[in-house]
Amino acid sequence: MGGSIQIGKIFGIPFRIDYTWFLIFIFFALMLSMYTFPEEWPTAARWGIGVTTSIIFFASVLAHELSHSLVGRRYGIPVKSITLFLFGGVAHISKEASDPETELKMALAGPLCSLTLCGLFFCISYLSRDVEYLAEMAWWLGMINGILAVFNMIPGFPLDGGRVLRAVLWRVKGNYLSASRIATNAGYFVSYVFIGGGIVMLIFGYLDGLWFIILGFFLNNAARTTFRQTVLREALKGYTAQDVMTADFPRIVGGTTIRELVQKMALTASSPGFTVGDADRVDGVLTLEQVKRVPRKYWEATTAAQAMTPVDKIKGVRPTDDALQILEGMEQDNMELVAVVSSGKVVGIIPRDNLLIFAQRVQDLQG
Repeated sequence: MGGSIQIGKIFGIPFRIDYTWFLIFIFFALMLSMYTFPEEWPTAARWGIGVTTSIIFFASVLAHELSHSLVGRRYGIPVKSITLFLFGGVAHISKEASDPETELKMALAGPLCSLTLCGLFFCISYLSRDVEYLAEMAWWLGMINGILAVFNMIPGFPLDGGRVLRAVLWRVKGNYLSASRIATNAGYFVSYVFIGGGIVMLIFGYLDGLWFIILGFFLNNAARTTFRQTVLREALKGYTAQDVMTADFPRIVGGTTIRELVQKMALTASSPGFTVGDADRVDGVLTLEQVKRVPRKYWEATTAAQAMTPVDKIKGVRPTDDALQILEGMEQDNMELVAVVSSGKVVGIIPRDNLLIFAQRVQDLQG
């Protein structure tokens, strides 16, 4: 997804809209206003109802994702935000369910919400059948929420149905990674069906096939990316902060300019960052990612002390803390690094990127 803007918070969860969402919102508004509602309606009425229906539909998508989020939060899973984008919505969580029962409840919450809304809107349509505009709008919203529920229950990861499949397999087999692999393969199969079906539709002159092809590629990529993240997280299990930390960050003085650092050390250093301070004291940490964020024209005027993260701003963890829990905490709080502290002294640094690199190497060695 591209950039997004935060609209507000719902139950304390930030609600964001990705820029791609505006494309699909405009598409739905146009489709409803020009092709869905009766042509005999006045133009102003068709457009007004079309835009209103689009807004309520995406509010329904938001409710779907909010259902996942609230159930997850009920079971101790932090939710960073909910984002609406081109293909619907997604809840950003910083950790996965710890047991199949929680996974199942979270996965089912969204489709059950959509089914509830489907029934509610169909009831409104029936009860308001003498009010044409309201009845038509409610009927369409009931239908689309029903389709949303059924579509999401397709048993292919990372759709809700795929997560239900993973939860059931996880419960039966007792192996989270194996269940994830099977559910992901089901997701690949679903994506290929969408792509193949879309191609056939195009061959027979149905331009809607293009939408199925795009959706198929999106599902395939989402399944691949989500499974890779699952594998990397699983690879960290059993490791501690002491196993993944970097203890040999080169020391630089705070007055070193970014230009001096780049010219003399950054290009040849094997470390992902530097500690900033003197021989007896660490004042902060400067990572290569932070160096890259300093515009080149300010390299001469910016010092390491100005660009670094001060020690008092870095969260401390113990050498024996679980590596996966550290990663989940960093993702939840949007932290780039943590300090490993023992007996009141910083004995190592863990940048978030290093955790992922470590997990990748473990996975590579395990084959």
